[in-house]
Formats: sequence, C-alpha cells, structure tokens
Amino acid sequence: MDHVKTALSSLRLGDPATHGGLTVLPLASELRGQFDYLLLEDGLRKDLVAIREVSEGGSVPELKVENRADLPVLIVDGEELVGAKQNRVANLTMLIPARGTTVIPVSCVEAGRWAYRSAHFDVSDRVQNARGRAEKLESVRRSIRKRGSRRSDQGRVWASIAEESASLDASSPTEAMGAIFERHKETLDDYVNVVEAAPDQVGAVFIVGGRRYGLDLFDRPATFAAFLPKLVRSYAIDVLGGRGGRREGSMNGEARAFLDRIAGGTFDDHPAVGLGRDVGVVGEGLVAGALVADDTVVHLTAFGEPDRRRDDSDAAEAPGRRYATYRQRRDSLRNRYGR
Repeated sequence: MDHVKTALSSLRLGDPATHGGLTVLPLASELRGQFDYLLLEDGLRKDLVAIREVSEGGSVPELKVENRADLPVLIVDGEELVGAKQNRVANLTMLIPARGTTVIPVSCVEAGRWAYRSAHFDVSDRVQNARGRAEKLESVRRSIRKRGSRRSDQGRVWASIAEESASLDASSPTEAMGAIFERHKETLDDYVNVVEAAPDQVGAVFIVGGRRYGLDLFDRPATFAAFLPKLVRSYAIDVLGGRGGRREGSMNGEARAFLDRIAGGTFDDHPAVGLGRDVGVVGEGLVAGALVADDTVVHLTAFGEPDRRRDDSDAAEAPGRRYATYRQRRDSLRNRYGR
C-alpha cells in the first residue's frame, strides 16, 4: 500500500495533449523498477512464451501460459489474446515466473465462437476499451475480496461489447471486440499519432470528454512507451462511443485531484497470480488495481467518474441485474445456427 502511495506522490504532471474529446496528461517520475522482465509481445515474438487453452476442451475463464525464458513475462490488464477457441483479455496485470507454466484468469471478448482457429494465442495491438476495462476491474477486485478468485462478470463483459458494437456500427459474426477497433482503425490511428511518450514518462492520466478519468502507470518509461498506442486506442473508443460529456475546468487540477483520490482510497492486498502482490483500491468515484513486486509498482491502473459508486458492499452487485452465462450464450448460438 505504501508503495502505491509513494509511486503516486513521485509523479509530475506534464502538458496535456488533446484530440477529438480525449485529453492525455503525461506523468513523469524518477522512480524506476529494479528487476528485469519480458513484455508478452517480445516473449511471443522470440518464441519464448506460448499461450494455449488449458485443455483440448478449453475453459472460458482460464488460459495456460508457458514461459521458457530466463526472465518473468509481463501480461498487462486488458491485453487482448487472439486465437485458439475464442479471443480473451487478461483480467489483471501479472508477472509470469520464468521457466514454468502458469494458469491465468481471462475474460472472453468473442462470445460467438468456441472453435479452434489456431493451437496458440497471439497478442493484438490493442487492449480492451477503457469502459470495459473499468467494469472488468471492478468485478475482478470484488471477486478477489469476496471469494479469493479473479473472475470477471463475464456476462457484463459480453453486454458491454454488444453495446459498443451497436453504438459504433461494428457488428461481427462472432461478436468480437476486435471488430470495433478494426471498424474505426483509421480514426484510432489519428488519435495515436497525436500522442508521443516523453523520455522520462512512466504513465498518463486519460480524460474522456472532460468527465471520465483513467490512469495507467508503469515502473519504467520503456514499458509505458510500448503500451501507449494500445492505451490511446482503448480510450479513444470510449470517445467515439460518446462516453462522458464535455466539462470546463483545469485539466491539470482535475488530474491531480484524481491522483489524490486514488492515494486516499481504501486498500486491500492479496498474493498475485505469478509473482508479486495484487493491491486493490476503492474510493468515492473510482476503482484501481496495482501489481507490486520487489517493492516496486510494476503497473497501476485506475478509473474514475463522478457517478461511480464506492464498491465496498453487496449493494455493488447491482441487485436484479443478471447477464447471460457462457453456457446460456453457447446454447443460444447453437440453437440459432444449428451448431
């Protein structure tokens, strides 16, 4: 907990870059991680990492990661894994130990497919859209606190993708999240081209429409620079979907207030999947999670908006709201298409 607060207090806000309703405020820090790791994309490219279904039959909320490298591999919350029986996203940030196999928690982002396209998974050039990441993070943190598991509300994940697909005219035969990004690729690339990482930048505060906030903070500039284009696309999808409304005010002041709210939240601490500790943060109008390893905040992500309720009771389960389970969706698809 103290490590998260120390990392937040070390940050310096830079000048914002704004494009089409998205504002990105750079965060710099003198703090640096003290150990080495491989990014998932690098590990896959070098054939040092393999991601597969946990068995021939597969399991929707789990995948198996084989790390043959001599270094841990970093998998970041929301990274999209494409292939095998259906596309998934990582439920939270994880450091996969060297020279071993680890089962990781994931969420399905392709509800209409359950058939092999390849034996292994690859990683795409995007992470889950920001609103979806925020909802997933909230449900995963709640699952950790209440049940000791790291499962998301899978039904809500599907519903969120369906809503975005409808609002952004990005339907797909397999109801794939990736279709939303492909449908608006040129526009998303315009957002990416406006934002560049500074040499000492380790993170950013993202403001959608002057109202909804997000934070991604890493332990070193190289990791942040590698993820910045993916993160910009993630938040830009929310802009295109009309999330948030314009509001006047000092962006730097509001960003600083957002950082202060994270530091002033309620913390919980649990052993992580793989290496390190999972640290959760809840507070008024925000939810956050961090991976801490060797006294270093490897990755901190947070989301906030004025009408987000504090998630500290069973009331946060949204009584009366139910989403389809995977089995129900699968059976519905089989009935519809005769599969």
